[in-house]
Amino acid sequence: MKSLSPQIGFDRFIQLDWAAAALRAKAGVATLDDLMELLDSSHAGPAAKKKTRTVLNRLWLEPRPDLVEFADRGVQIYRDASDVPVSALTWGMALATYPFFGKVAEIVGRLTALHGDCTSAEVHRRMAEVYGEREGTRRMTNMILQSQADWGVIERIEKGKRIVRTKTIDLHGTSAAAWLAEACLRYTGRAIPVAAIVSNPTVYPFVFGGSMAYLLSKSAVLEIRVDSAGNQVADLTI
Repeated sequence: MKSLSPQIGFDRFIQLDWAAAALRAKAGVATLDDLMELLDSSHAGPAAKKKTRTVLNRLWLEPRPDLVEFADRGVQIYRDASDVPVSALTWGMALATYPFFGKVAEIVGRLTALHGDCTSAEVHRRMAEVYGEREGTRRMTNMILQSQADWGVIERIEKGKRIVRTKTIDLHGTSAAAWLAEACLRYTGRAIPVAAIVSNPTVYPFVFGGSMAYLLSKSAVLEIRVDSAGNQVADLTI
């Protein structure tokens, strides 16, 4: 089946407070006017604001048809527990919606897994291997790294030449943790061993907390089965 997801798409720097405002509007605890006022105060012109709004629409306000139900459950998690990190929910939507975002997250997660840091040049080199040595690839990779830094999961030091992980965010085994694990599966597009989800590089900023098998078993859209090698694997049922 041909993927409905855009190959790049996440082509704007997205501040976390913009994403939070879009989520609040979708949840009905704020208005679109609140979001637009925020964007008006931070964008130089209508073209820039329109491009930012396009990304925010895909993330929360008008998700792709195949992600509407997934997004709605993320919004409900926010309504039920307003202390859930907006960064975790927006990260999940970005993973599920934009493969390009997921690939940047995956590469940063892998490169920083051992020592907690890497160079920006390494990230750009790996992204160029996947998407080609194009200016657009480099620019949009920078947009995502800048966004991830604003979301508080990395620091960009030495004038942006080095990337350092910040302290991981513990989701304490909540429904947000299972939902983020589902986002990981949606990005990957295939079954994943349950044990591998915990350390999956695409979700490097977060600690799920609790038993992953138990978390996944509570989801109506995920199934856990045993493969031919006797390993538990998780997959989407829809």
